[in-house]
Amino acid sequence: MATSQVETVSSGADKAKLVAALLLVIASIAGFYLLSKQGAAAQWGVLAVGLIAAAATFLVSEQGKQLLGFGKDSWKEVKKVVWPTRKESLQMTLYVFAFVVVMALFLWLTDKTLEWVLYDLVLGWRS
Repeated sequence: MATSQVETVSSGADKAKLVAALLLVIASIAGFYLLSKQGAAAQWGVLAVGLIAAAATFLVSEQGKQLLGFGKDSWKEVKKVVWPTRKESLQMTLYVFAFVVVMALFLWLTDKTLEWVLYDLVLGWRS
């Protein structure tokens, strides 16, 4: 990561936030199944609202803030990457395919040579 962070001991409030987020996930899944007679819109609505509430609760905890910080740092690093051009990508792909073909031919020739040496010369089975 680009920034150095010190690990902190999670407080009771953070643990409570994590437990609340977990309970919200469980409640939204249970609500999804319990509202099966109410229709799909009610089911999916309860599930979506519950999961959004759980995500919001998680993101305000210390672990959620660390996850957001990690995501921001990762995005900064991705922006620093020099991505290959289309021409470079096609050239490297062709190099890989050519290497695979050459290795396949090499392994086939090695296999046939060993087969000829063992079965014809050493064992004499194909006379």
